[in-house]
Amino acid sequence: MPAAAASEAPSPATSANADETASSDGLARGTGEPADKELSLGDAAYDAERYKEARAHFRKAEQLAAKDPAPKVGLVRVSVAEADLPLDYASAPHDARIPALLKQLDQALKLGADYAPALLERGHLLLIQGKAEQAKSALEQAARLLPRQPEAQSAVGVALVAIGQTKEALPYFERAASLDRNDPDRLGNLGAVYLLLGRTPDAVQAFEKAAARAPNNARYQSDLGTAYLAANRLDRALPALERAVVLDPQRASYLANLSYALQQSANYERAVTTAERATQLDPKLGSAWLNLGIARAKRGELDQAEAAFKRAQALDPEDPRVKANLEELAELRQKKSGAP
Repeated sequence: MPAAAASEAPSPATSANADETASSDGLARGTGEPADKELSLGDAAYDAERYKEARAHFRKAEQLAAKDPAPKVGLVRVSVAEADLPLDYASAPHDARIPALLKQLDQALKLGADYAPALLERGHLLLIQGKAEQAKSALEQAARLLPRQPEAQSAVGVALVAIGQTKEALPYFERAASLDRNDPDRLGNLGAVYLLLGRTPDAVQAFEKAAARAPNNARYQSDLGTAYLAANRLDRALPALERAVVLDPQRASYLANLSYALQQSANYERAVTTAERATQLDPKLGSAWLNLGIARAKRGELDQAEAAFKRAQALDPEDPRVKANLEELAELRQKKSGAP
């Protein structure tokens, strides 16, 4: 029976900004001017998560250089950090705080239409709202202006994946990973895109590197296990997926993927209990119900399997895997009854 095991799609990194002419994340340009010194102090305080202090320095820089867009961008960055906004794609489509922040960035762009950090921040906020098409325009411009800034490249990739242009997104993720070779997030996003494109060996290699750089990160272990499954390397998939669940036992998707791997190893009893845990943690996770149904069907528990498949179908009526499994279940019932 077809089963469900999927890696997470690429996601935006935390809100970042960059110098117009270099790969640095800071807003200060190193001119030594009084306003620039305040920007430098603001950058340092922001990096240290001393947001009140950072805000004070960016406001001082704004007073000293009213026509410089950089302080305004710094103030937006501080506001985003203080608000603790969720940063995944479409994670806050209706957050009332974002429109005001976008207006502040528009004011910065009026002072410098090609100011890359403002374009990058604007793209990030639009991604959080789920407005990938609008974000793409700002982010592509930022990436052109910041060819050595990995986050600028990666953010374009996120927007392209969100609108279904995964193949076009790949060069941006590859460039981000090459510019920031030791960042597991860049490698993890690259691996996810390789997997989406069916380039399984490349995905395995990227996820192996990400997991090696962040061995206690559950996402990379789960992604690596998923890639191993796609490569038919069950012996390596199971330990990685088990490790992901140990690191984050409350993540339903990790349990669902582990359940699928347990099915592949014919450990149907554990596959059932693991999938049940996933459905309890997230009753709206269709892959968990699908995997539960498959595992129960393997154990001959056809009524329970059908109930699980119907739960998955109710969550996503268009999922072809559910239809295929229900059809196979009907065939199993027919064989069991001895009907022609």
